[in-house]
Amino acid sequence: MKQRGKKYTVLLIYLVLLLSFNLTGCGKLNDGKRIVRISLGQSETHPQYLGLLAFKDYVEERLGDKYEIQIFPNEILGATQKAIELTQTGAIDFVVAGTANLETFADVYEVFSIPYLFDSEEAYLETMQDEEYMRKIYSSTEEAGFEVLTWYSAGTRNFYAKKPIYTPDDLKGMKIRVQQSPASVKMMQAFGAAATPMSFGEVYTAIQQGVIDGAENNELALTNNKHGEVAKYFTYNMHQMIPDMLVGNLKFLKGLSEEELQIFKEAAALSTEVELEEWNKQVEKAKTMAKEEMNVEFIEVDIEQFKAKMLPLHQEMLEANPAIVDAYQHIQEMNKKVKGEE
Repeated sequence: MKQRGKKYTVLLIYLVLLLSFNLTGCGKLNDGKRIVRISLGQSETHPQYLGLLAFKDYVEERLGDKYEIQIFPNEILGATQKAIELTQTGAIDFVVAGTANLETFADVYEVFSIPYLFDSEEAYLETMQDEEYMRKIYSSTEEAGFEVLTWYSAGTRNFYAKKPIYTPDDLKGMKIRVQQSPASVKMMQAFGAAATPMSFGEVYTAIQQGVIDGAENNELALTNNKHGEVAKYFTYNMHQMIPDMLVGNLKFLKGLSEEELQIFKEAAALSTEVELEEWNKQVEKAKTMAKEEMNVEFIEVDIEQFKAKMLPLHQEMLEANPAIVDAYQHIQEMNKKVKGEE
């Protein structure tokens, strides 16, 4: 039955894509414009969607006679992993994906899953804005048929659950939804909890029905995805700062002229600026809404207690995956730079 369900899901995705072609094939409208399709798991109010609107406007203002950008939010084109596969094949052109989803295509992306990799949000931003270094990471998926164009902030990841979490010991025995990343699973094991990977769209119902006790994400999950209705305790343990990536089909990108590619790159950079600005606004708004309308309690904890549990995992992951060593060392240098310890 599960296999049949997967077939129906794939069929539905391709049906949506077919309709988006306006039944003309080749991704073109009747006026000859090339349709550029972007898959997004978030809603139309999310900072990433607003960033993509800026991307769309920038490209169409300059290349509107050639391209029309279409954004498909809310996992319309399938869950992220499936959308990545569709981007690989060129069925769609771009997808916004978390680095955990990219680990299976390029080992280096596992570095972002290391818990407490960054010492501060300042170090995180300093690293991600180091375009020269990040470009080396972005090009690591070329063999898989796609390349990252830019990054989006997804804030800090924290635990939220049906019961309060004050110390690492409170996690023992709990079932927590994590991203489909081996590092995330190991993190929960180190905390004594049971890791439960699942699609983000399934989390609300899973918490509501008691399939899981909670999840780990940023504040927007409480309001945009209504998780605050079923999980009333949000703990600021700040275990990860994991960016999302705008991933483009390599064949499409290489098929652009030099001038067109530059415009798409400029549009991507602009989309990141807009997303970051909107992110900060929406986090504050989400915290207020979660507190006042959903009665969510925000809990400040001793982060060092949680971090101490994870440090042995750093060495384990570095030894198991040599591809992340250089990036890890680079980020440690950024941590020191921000602290003024260089």
